[in-house]
Amino acid sequence: MYQWRKFEFFEEKFSGKVPEDIAGKIQCCSSGKGRIVLGCDDGTASLLDRGLKFNYGFQAHSSSVLFLQQLKQRNFLVTVGEDEQIASQPPVVCLKIFDLDKMEPEGTSTSSPDCIQILRVFTNQFPEAKITSFLVLEEAPPLLLIVIGLDNGSIYCIQGDIARERIKRFKLQVDNHSDKSQSSITGLGFRVDGQVLQLFAVTPNTVNLFNMHAQAPTRQTLDQIGSSVTSVAMTDRSEFIIGRPEAIYFYEVDGRGPCWAFEGEKKFLGWFRGYLLCVFDDQRTGKNTFNVYDLKNRLIAHSIVVNEVSQMLCEWGSIILILEDKSTLCIGEKDMESKLDMLFKKNLYTVAINLVQSQQADAAATAEVLRKYGDHLYSKQDFDEAMAQYIHTIGHLEPSYVIQKFLDAQRIHNLTNYLEKLHEKGLASKDHTTLLLNCYTKLKDVEKLNEFIKSEDGVGEQKFDVETAIRVCRAANYHEHAMSVAKKAGRHEWYLKILLEDLGRYEEALQYISSLELSQAGVTVKEYGKILIEHKPAETVEILMRLCTEESELPKKGASSGAFISMLPSPIDFLNIFVHYPHALLEFLEKYTSKVKDSSAQVEIHNTLLELYLSHDLDFPSISQSNIDEGGNDLASSKSVSNGKAISNKKDVSDEKGRQERRRKGLTLLKSAWSSELEQPLYDVDLAIILCEMNDFKEGLLFLYEKMKLFKEVIACYMQVHDHEGLIACCKRLGDLGKGGDPSLWADLLKYFGELGEDCSKEVKEILTYIERNDILPPIVVLQTLAKNPCLSLSVIKDYIARKLEHESQLIEEDRRAMEKYQEESSTMRKEIQDLRTNARIFQLSKCTACTFTLDLPAVHFMCMHSFHQRCLGDNEKECPECAPEYRAVLETKRSLEQSSKNPDQFFQQVKSSKDGFSVIADYFGKGIISKTSNGPSEAIGSNSASSGNDF
Repeated sequence: MYQWRKFEFFEEKFSGKVPEDIAGKIQCCSSGKGRIVLGCDDGTASLLDRGLKFNYGFQAHSSSVLFLQQLKQRNFLVTVGEDEQIASQPPVVCLKIFDLDKMEPEGTSTSSPDCIQILRVFTNQFPEAKITSFLVLEEAPPLLLIVIGLDNGSIYCIQGDIARERIKRFKLQVDNHSDKSQSSITGLGFRVDGQVLQLFAVTPNTVNLFNMHAQAPTRQTLDQIGSSVTSVAMTDRSEFIIGRPEAIYFYEVDGRGPCWAFEGEKKFLGWFRGYLLCVFDDQRTGKNTFNVYDLKNRLIAHSIVVNEVSQMLCEWGSIILILEDKSTLCIGEKDMESKLDMLFKKNLYTVAINLVQSQQADAAATAEVLRKYGDHLYSKQDFDEAMAQYIHTIGHLEPSYVIQKFLDAQRIHNLTNYLEKLHEKGLASKDHTTLLLNCYTKLKDVEKLNEFIKSEDGVGEQKFDVETAIRVCRAANYHEHAMSVAKKAGRHEWYLKILLEDLGRYEEALQYISSLELSQAGVTVKEYGKILIEHKPAETVEILMRLCTEESELPKKGASSGAFISMLPSPIDFLNIFVHYPHALLEFLEKYTSKVKDSSAQVEIHNTLLELYLSHDLDFPSISQSNIDEGGNDLASSKSVSNGKAISNKKDVSDEKGRQERRRKGLTLLKSAWSSELEQPLYDVDLAIILCEMNDFKEGLLFLYEKMKLFKEVIACYMQVHDHEGLIACCKRLGDLGKGGDPSLWADLLKYFGELGEDCSKEVKEILTYIERNDILPPIVVLQTLAKNPCLSLSVIKDYIARKLEHESQLIEEDRRAMEKYQEESSTMRKEIQDLRTNARIFQLSKCTACTFTLDLPAVHFMCMHSFHQRCLGDNEKECPECAPEYRAVLETKRSLEQSSKNPDQFFQQVKSSKDGFSVIADYFGKGIISKTSNGPSEAIGSNSASSGNDF
């Protein structure tokens, strides 16, 4: 102990005197609930607030208070004291429980807490003896366990709800010596471990342990040497402390633990925040000394010489000493910063580190101490030890603070060590990874690099930033290491970048892509497909075919073919990689379309194929390698001109054959992707038309126009190239109205030849034959159209005009005869009407028209010369049954025509669709639909055409 360093980690907060309200001698004390309770020999119990200010006191016992304890869970005070009964009899030892929350008025000026229970300690079964120790354990409220140690080696226990006197008493026997000085219970201590309750009991000769959780408590002797003075305490780790003159001993459930050789008689022992408190008689000075020991760090945190101590207790975060002269001393612990400053000034960094660790300071405070210690060692150029301290600060100290100190090349080993630890704890950034890998490469420590990069334990995946590690290894030409990191981290794009850009191992790259999952393989091919197509076009196309079709994977998926194909990548996603290699793209798309017939991207694929098929030349001159050798020299310049011409001609012939073959495929695609069963084509029609126009692909253009029923555009194509034979054949095919054609094409064709400006008599005669046969154009229009061509003579149309005139003459004659017939009929009808209006009608029928019996009265005669019995007509006397149906048909026709006159759209539609619109208009006029009609006398005649025979 005398070799231990002394530090003033505690300081005196205040000192003073016990309040004068406490007149008796202080015999016991307790703390809790933010107060101190003092028991005196005059039977009073006094409560002191913070700063030892007197709160109130009351008469707990009539004679004296021997022991008391303030409960922690409930605001109860348990006291043991003497109460006088009769003057001639000795006082009785009683146990009392006071409820400090309930006050009973006593007089007008003072009050005392409510005493909720009084028990006699000694009974017939528990004979009286001197009480030497007292302890209360709060079990589950409201249960208490009170143990009372006696000078005869017995321990009286009272357990239960003492306030309601639901208790049981039992006795524990320790020693039973005749000499009470050897069997007295000098100390007690409870140890609670979960549901296990144990009781330490000390006598001058033994240290004992009772297992209280058993049905019948059992005793175990821990040591054959005890203590004759009441100097015991319990640590916060449930260790039992005993003070003897030669040392202080610690006991656990399995026996004696460590001991500390502190000489001197121990008068008081205590435990405060991990410190051992001890008041002892210092043999060197002969005075009482109060020491605070930090056992873990082996130092004396405080030491002071005091007078005779009466009581020692802890409350309000301080240590309170009450001396025999009723003076008080309050000692408090300094804050951590003050203690550390004290140690730093003395360069006692090791002590400071141990201090913060033992007092369980936060990690940031510990790291700050370690940093200062590291700075101290660094200033002394003890770099290895300084780095050891800095490593302990990882996670709290900014790494750049340490790294800056060790950037010198001579201290690269220390820096490497620090960066390794930083990565092990997963706190490294990208820059730290870069720095560590640079350290490895500078040191050329391949073994460490392998351990860091290629560790098989899986930790490396989280130790560093993968992308940074790959980038640094590539820069240092450690390509294998970079590939290992990329493969382990699943960074396929980096792995392929190294293989293709740094190492040029294309075959291996293709094999790696083949081993990837479908989605990953698709992503990597999109990114690096250009390089692969450049060097390995055939193999790359095969990879793409497997990605976009993948027939071997179909049974594994357990899905339908259509659903599976929709999950596969589309060839359209990979078009960008063929930007300079159209031949490979053409091969890929042809293979795909031959294998997959119902792709969701059919339109885009066909559009791309059409563009490739119809393009004039698939080679790009800027990247064509056909005329450049490996050294970059033009091969044509190294050969003779004649040889160059031969090669050029041969190449032109080959290109022309390829172009014709591609156009043939293009036309086949146009037709197959827009068959008669399809309403819409499987390609973009507008794009197809543009491609055909740009590349002068007449066959495709004609097919598209014809499918779109753009017949005028079809014949316009023939007109542009002056293909007269094809033009006429096209009109024969497309100008037939019965087959869905457009007869107006013949008019356009006639106009074309009329404006041609050259002799085309043969073609015109053939056209006129079809115009005449179908009566497409009137002769005047034909004459006006052909008159514009100065190269045509009248003989071309002479026969046509003669036939048309003869035909027109026949029509005129027929019309004249019909007109005369209609005039005669009209004249007859006018005479009949006039006769009906002016002359009487004689009805001479003798039989009924309906029943053919002899006509008798009453009879009905109609102006149409039909007569009927009135009974045969029934209710219908207004109309002739014989003539009414015909008359109704006429009226219905009239109403229908009148209704048609109110529908102009129908009229114009008939005019438009008719060959001779004038005849439609004339027909409307003839039927009286267009002209305004009026109700004349004829209508009156029609409506009054019947009369009764009686009237006549």
